[in-house]
Amino acid sequence: MDLSEDVRTAHKRMFLKFFEQIDYNEEIKKSLESTSAQNCRRWVVNLSHFYHHGDEGSNMARRLLQSPSEYMQPLCDAVTDMIRSLDAKFLKEGEQIVVGLEGPFVSRRVTPRELLSGFIGSMVCVEGIITKCSLVRPKVVKSVHFCPVTEKFTAREYRDITSNIGLPTGSVYPTRDDSGNLLVTEFGLCNYKDHQTLSMQEVPENSAPGQLPRTVDVIVEDDLVDSCKPGDRVAIVGIYKALAGKSKGSVNGVFRTVLIANNVSLLNKMSHSLRNWGDEKKIKKVSERDDAFSLLANSLAPSIYGHLWIKKAVILLMLGGNEKNLKNGTHLRGDINMMMVGDPSVAKSQLLRAIMNIAPLAVSTTGRGSSGVGLTAAVTSDQETGERRLEAGAMVLADRGVVCIDEFDKMNDQDRVAIHEVMEQQTVTIAKAGIHASLNARCSVVAAANPIYGTYDRSLTPTKNIGLPDSLLSRFDLLFIVLDQMDPGIDRQISEHVLRMHRYRSVVDGGMRLDESSRHGGEEDSENGSSVFVKYNRMLHGKRTSKGRKRDTLTINFLKKYIKYAKRFQPELTDEACEQIATAYAELRNAGLNVKTGGTLPITARTLETIIRLSTAHAKLKLRIQVLKADVDAALQVLNFAIYHQELNEMEEREGEWLREMDDERRAAKKARVESEAGNNDGAPNNRCGNKTTNNDSFTSPADETETEAMNVDDAPRASEPISQERLDTFSTALGRYRHAQHIENKMAIADIEGAVNTGAAVPYSATEIMSLLEMMQEKGRLMIYRDTNEVYFT
Repeated sequence: MDLSEDVRTAHKRMFLKFFEQIDYNEEIKKSLESTSAQNCRRWVVNLSHFYHHGDEGSNMARRLLQSPSEYMQPLCDAVTDMIRSLDAKFLKEGEQIVVGLEGPFVSRRVTPRELLSGFIGSMVCVEGIITKCSLVRPKVVKSVHFCPVTEKFTAREYRDITSNIGLPTGSVYPTRDDSGNLLVTEFGLCNYKDHQTLSMQEVPENSAPGQLPRTVDVIVEDDLVDSCKPGDRVAIVGIYKALAGKSKGSVNGVFRTVLIANNVSLLNKMSHSLRNWGDEKKIKKVSERDDAFSLLANSLAPSIYGHLWIKKAVILLMLGGNEKNLKNGTHLRGDINMMMVGDPSVAKSQLLRAIMNIAPLAVSTTGRGSSGVGLTAAVTSDQETGERRLEAGAMVLADRGVVCIDEFDKMNDQDRVAIHEVMEQQTVTIAKAGIHASLNARCSVVAAANPIYGTYDRSLTPTKNIGLPDSLLSRFDLLFIVLDQMDPGIDRQISEHVLRMHRYRSVVDGGMRLDESSRHGGEEDSENGSSVFVKYNRMLHGKRTSKGRKRDTLTINFLKKYIKYAKRFQPELTDEACEQIATAYAELRNAGLNVKTGGTLPITARTLETIIRLSTAHAKLKLRIQVLKADVDAALQVLNFAIYHQELNEMEEREGEWLREMDDERRAAKKARVESEAGNNDGAPNNRCGNKTTNNDSFTSPADETETEAMNVDDAPRASEPISQERLDTFSTALGRYRHAQHIENKMAIADIEGAVNTGAAVPYSATEIMSLLEMMQEKGRLMIYRDTNEVYFT
């Protein structure tokens, strides 16, 4: 817009008068030193300074947003005069301050999808992710020419749509003067400014399903160039303008739109501090619980039955370790990579969807729907200018986040090779079409794949089932073998859980109540209006424990806050933890040589870093500033489960818990009975003691007698009590797991069975109980017992 000098001066006086009323000089004095140190000519003004000073300030802010071409240049003139009056040396002669805006844009804070024609010509704040960046080019602002014939200099200024003052000038570059004499350009006397074009796309997690993500082109100049790179999440304040394309708008009246940047703010570098002190207190209270790790894991995806150790690994993955950048240039990643390989229908994809819902930043893709270039980066040509551009892939867009890759086994070998660098070095290096660039891709990779034969073959080693090269497998910190166990006990528990999910219905006002008890007994922390635990619902959360306790489950919102808050901690390794990690790594290396079947992953130096990352993540979970021995122990439990592909099921845990509770109740009853009998005999204690003392060989103190009788009472019912079906199912599962691990198909010595089933058992099996269980399995036709050879033959 071409403003007259009178209008421009009047607007300038209006701003100066307003700044004098609000005493804005003090604000300028406070930030003048830091701004001068940065040598920055862009002065950022917050719109809240206008909104907080009555109707006059609100009217000025509305004018700035609705007609920026008319009011932005006078605002720059007013701020320039104020700074010159405070510090004459701050600006050189002829320099002018460029004002950038920030603050509350309210309805004008939009996404590229919401950027419609109604915003053309106005100031908006657009949030999105940068997908393309062009090279920085110099753009001439003023050219100076010399005529050898007349020995005179000629100057010419150039303006385009990015200028806030004056009408756009032609782009014809002068080669002759008015008399037709040849002109020579004096390039050293010309004035230039940096020019760059960006492509901003709406963030993937907020894109409308079934539609292509919307994109807007952004023009940045001067100090705003190179302020962001592909993969950065930004909020760009600028003027939304329309300009004619190649057809000049004469064919169908459709024009190209661009955003002329006024200020660029990086969203992923903003602080994520919790402003609600109540939330912080709740998070610290949950972290102090002994079962905090299991609580967070069970809250990750309550609708998915089992997979407790995998859920624990996902929690540690989202927390991550500490990233290290050493002085010699070495980069040690802190992100944790995880892979799940297993049979179909074991909820691998559902776990990926759970990660997408919980992680602050997550990008989802599939093996067939992604190429190596789509995952990393690509070099493309701009249709308008023909110049080369760098386009970010999924892993670059997920910088500081998580990438979920489903159907990982369906990817081509060439595409899988492309992610080798990202998974370890966390960079994407491009050397194509004369462009040499390195982009950051600091993300965790969670992959899900099926075995090479469709289903997992238990007679083969994990490496042969997976069918991926060791160079790729070694880059995964954790690799879980997820098997579909054909066990009646497990199938019964899964079916009950799935049926509960299908019967569950959330209760609304006026709706039908499926279970009135779901409206009561729920634990909800209503402090500051935010809940911590989900209200207990039998249809959704299953039965209570044997002691009547309900299973606590955190809400999704609180779990997100917990992870975001815990990620801020940077724990340091203690000497005790370092010694524990070194010992555990040496034992893993030694065990890897002795194990016949081998683990899921080779034990290399990367495994050592994996232990460090997992231990650090667990320390973050407990909100510690130091990694303790307890953190290392918790990390080793997760790692051992991943390496040796143990199949732990909740049925076995509940069976052990039930048996322990039964033992406690039996001991308590016997102790009460013994105390009652001792109370009845208080009248003649000497008789009892006298009888005992007459025979020194058989003397037993009352305390020893009580302990002996309690032990006899505990042992006697165990031999006489009938064996439950759950106990038989647990025994059968443990024996089958050992057979699969050792590749035992036909026969097995009875003496070896006791050591096989008691390894890791919550309640050990006696020799008599093992024989009883084997006889029960023989009656069901599962095996045959040969007492002559003391062997068992499996049918």
